[in-house]
Amino acid sequence: MSSDATLHLPTAADTEALGQRLAALAKPGDVVLLEGPVGAGKSCLARAFIRARIGREEEVPSPTFTLVQVYEAAGGEIWHADLYRLAHPDEVWELGLDDAFASAICLVEWPDRLGKHVPPDALRLRLEAAAEEESEGRRAVITGGRDGLVQALLPGADR
Repeated sequence: MSSDATLHLPTAADTEALGQRLAALAKPGDVVLLEGPVGAGKSCLARAFIRARIGREEEVPSPTFTLVQVYEAAGGEIWHADLYRLAHPDEVWELGLDDAFASAICLVEWPDRLGKHVPPDALRLRLEAAAEEESEGRRAVITGGRDGLVQALLPGADR
C-alpha cells in the first residue's frame, strides 16, 4: 500500500532535486502524473528528471505543441507528454500512450485530460504554491504509485 507525502520546495533547485531523486527510482511502466497550475514547476521537474535519467545536459523542450517528446535512456524510453491541448481523453491512444504506459517511463503534464484512462498505479505529483506558513516556493503533494515509491522519494530515504 502506498502512502502520501508533502514536501516543501523553497527553490527551483529543490524542485529539480525532487525530479532527480524520482529519476533514480523510476522503472519502465511507471507513470508520473504531474499536476498543478501553469507555472507551478511541472516542466522544471520533468526537465531535471529527463536530464538525470539520460545522464547529460540536453535541451528538453516542453511538449506543449508536439504533445509528446520521447527520450532514449539506459533501461528504456522516457515519454514526456503535455496533454493540455487534447480535446478528448480518447486522443491519448492516438499518441500511443497506452503502449508507453506499459513499457516506458511516462511523465504526463495535465493528466486530467486522460479522463478514465489514468493508470491505476500512477504516481500523482501535484505542485502548488507553498502554504502561507512555508512562505516561499512551492510544495509537492505526492500520492499513489507502486509500493514504497513515495517513501523512497523523501529526502534522506535509503535508496
